[in-house]
Amino acid sequence: MLALTLFAVIGIRLIFLQAVDAPAYAGGGVTDRLRTVELPAPRGAIYDSTGAPLARSVEARYVYADPTEVEAPADVAKALSPLLGIAASKLVELMKPRKLEDGKMSRFVYLARGVEISTAKRVQALELSGIGVHRDERREVPGGDLAANLIGFTSQDMVGLEGLEARYDDVLAGQDGKRVYEAGLGAPIPGGYSRTTLAKPGSSLALTIVRDLQFRTQQILSAGMAQVPGGTGAAVVMEIPSGAVLAQASNPTYNAAKPTPSDPVAREDAATSFVVDPGSVHKAITYGAALQEGVITPDTTLPIANSIKMGDTWFSDTHPANGKRMSVPGMLAFSSNVGTITIADKLGRDRLIDYQKRFGLGKPTGEGMPGEASGRLLPADEWSGSSYGSVPIGHSVDATPLQMAAAYAAIANNGTYVQPHLVKEVIGPDGKRTPAPAPMTRSVLSPQNAAALRTMLEAVTTVDGATGVTAAVPSYRVAGKTGTGWRLVNGKKQPGEVSSFIGMAPAENPRYVIAVFVYAPNGGGAAIANPAFRDMMQFTLRHYRVPPSTGGSAPKFVVYPR
Repeated sequence: MLALTLFAVIGIRLIFLQAVDAPAYAGGGVTDRLRTVELPAPRGAIYDSTGAPLARSVEARYVYADPTEVEAPADVAKALSPLLGIAASKLVELMKPRKLEDGKMSRFVYLARGVEISTAKRVQALELSGIGVHRDERREVPGGDLAANLIGFTSQDMVGLEGLEARYDDVLAGQDGKRVYEAGLGAPIPGGYSRTTLAKPGSSLALTIVRDLQFRTQQILSAGMAQVPGGTGAAVVMEIPSGAVLAQASNPTYNAAKPTPSDPVAREDAATSFVVDPGSVHKAITYGAALQEGVITPDTTLPIANSIKMGDTWFSDTHPANGKRMSVPGMLAFSSNVGTITIADKLGRDRLIDYQKRFGLGKPTGEGMPGEASGRLLPADEWSGSSYGSVPIGHSVDATPLQMAAAYAAIANNGTYVQPHLVKEVIGPDGKRTPAPAPMTRSVLSPQNAAALRTMLEAVTTVDGATGVTAAVPSYRVAGKTGTGWRLVNGKKQPGEVSSFIGMAPAENPRYVIAVFVYAPNGGGAAIANPAFRDMMQFTLRHYRVPPSTGGSAPKFVVYPR
């Protein structure tokens, strides 16, 4: 009977301790014996579109201290320092007793996060009073610099600091749990109070990026940029018609697995943060607007002088026509400033600005990268006389490589602009897949005018001596445009120049658009952008086994009709 009574009393105490909140014990001193252990939530992974991990969390341990139970902090710090790779002085500081906001002494402080399991076992073997080890995670980036400028990185506490890790931190992070238990002599009291709040794992992101394509795009860009000391390069590969970004490369880059130390400039995503005066790649927008508004047709010819004056500024051509009549494809092939300005003058300021906006310039694309630059269009009330010459040819315009790539994707996509995007779907902890919201779309050109513009842009890679012949891809028809502009920082032109090529293939039925931008502080970028585009496009077409162009080669263009 006595035994039954004792068991009943113990049972009642267990139920009472486990069911009632700890504050109810304040009078009995139980709260003084409570310990809290953090249970970090598993952070979601970041995958490429095929499921290959770009960033993931692997099991690790964290080492913590209960400052009220640490004996001889200096000796403890000396023992832990070589194992944790943390200065003993810093460990001593962390283990100092300190009061919480409620006036109670802190019983928990992290000493190190993401510790290797083998190292954690060595810490445990020391049997140091007040020092504990618990399950944790460590962020792993298998590819090192692969898509590093997109992925970004986390802090030791698994908080996203840059890139997609920061932008989607609320999706990836999950919710930490904790275990509160009654302890005596540094160990849980059997049958004492214990309550566990389980951690809620974060969700994972599946990107539109394709690992193999990203790797090759970075490799080609890096090889070209090796010839440009102090330069900056960007490359974007977009899929038609989805608008998905299959690769987005920056140079310089860094190792996202070891982000410190690294130059902040090397961590920027050049495609979305690199603001340029695009130069002649902007001409496709001018010609597209003129086609759509009926200002020109593919058969239009105009007499082209060697220079033209707008306001107080003369604009000249690098390939003088000497007053001869020039075809519209010929104007694009030789990047005629005079021809473009003449056409834009017929189009008018307001209609040109309208089409710049329709093509996506002047505001962020909303691709998904944090801190994406908006670029800037010259407002109508800020135009001077010379603006009527500079804006049509891509000067007095601020844009990012991604904005320009998306504009060309609209031309490739039969005139429909599709918002570029990086996130394919969100994968919940339970494996449920939720597709990303459908990208925004809008009509910019009619399918007929978009097709006409693509054909005209083929002259750039096919006419003898044209500016883009070195961007041609064997066996495929390529439509595109070269450009030379400037880099802009806070609206100010920087030394050197930005060379670019944006193109699509196969031109008769585009599957991909690729944009390459090369900033060369000392010049020389023009020799890099065209071949880089060619190599990237060739790899992309082969990777996806796109058949060579059908229906013959591009039309034979006549530059100077008689």
